[in-house]
Amino acid sequence: MTDLTTTTRAAIRDFRAGDGPRVVEAWRRSVPADPISLDRFRTLVLLDPNFDPAGLRVAVDGDHVAGAAYAVRRLTPMAGTDLEPEQGWIPFFFVAPEARGHGLGRRLLTEALDWLHGHGRTRVDFSSYTPNYVLPGLDADAYPEAAGLLESLGFRTLYEAAAMDRGLVGYRRPDEVTRRLEHLTGRGYRFATPADDDLVDLLALAGRHFGPDWACTIRACLAAGTPLDRIVATRAPDGRMVGWAMHGAFDAVDERFGPIGVLEEMRGTGLGEVLLHLVLERMRALRAHSAWFLWTGARSPAGHLYRKTGFTTTRVFRVMRREAAAR
Repeated sequence: MTDLTTTTRAAIRDFRAGDGPRVVEAWRRSVPADPISLDRFRTLVLLDPNFDPAGLRVAVDGDHVAGAAYAVRRLTPMAGTDLEPEQGWIPFFFVAPEARGHGLGRRLLTEALDWLHGHGRTRVDFSSYTPNYVLPGLDADAYPEAAGLLESLGFRTLYEAAAMDRGLVGYRRPDEVTRRLEHLTGRGYRFATPADDDLVDLLALAGRHFGPDWACTIRACLAAGTPLDRIVATRAPDGRMVGWAMHGAFDAVDERFGPIGVLEEMRGTGLGEVLLHLVLERMRALRAHSAWFLWTGARSPAGHLYRKTGFTTTRVFRVMRREAAAR
């Protein structure tokens, strides 16, 4: 293998056909805590309708990929006609271990930012691009050098997202949750796997009250074949759909919990806790060993509910933003 430690000026260019396997291989060596497969790279990057080869800046030295930085902006709206013309994202960047120490990461990020700025994007987030985000943000504990580089380029932390995990071996629904379920059912609330026709209301609930990316995620996973029994939806006594919880929505990973949503006006009724446990019960019936997810506010009501249910924080991600003056 070429010793890139002697090279200080790896060439940076657009992504080209044939780069994919080499980018993935370099990614695995560069970001061992968060490896990626060729399938996921294809799904999250190459098949994204917003992908532009010029936005994926690839550093090469001969036949070797020395690093990459991915910039993306909306070419297709998430919902309606909004292309978020001022917004851009950098979902990931990396530099191979043997190519570090020569400013290559700064060059890659600068080119990615310049590319976004050239397309009128004056606000850039790392790395909360939806729906195809790789990670919610930067794990500064795992990648302190990356944190320092982003900060030196003007990125500031907007908020932190907590990833959580809970073992399911020996899981049993708590008696108090069963009593709450019986109480709500007695009042006329219904909890069930949605039928096909219920999906219209589910997608409307998710899209209008929790963001178009949530509706997009649900629609995409079901279209890809995720079984409906991965979802528990609830209707209020008046027939309105007011909440749901699910698992297996991302990459068909059954142990990945979420998303979950309850109408704000219904919070405090225990609906969210009941939905959470009903889905954990289904996950355990499928022999899931654990339940995990990547993104919640550590101090949010959802975060408190997860901790009450036995989830513990495994990682913390910084969602970061850079604002620049328009040219």
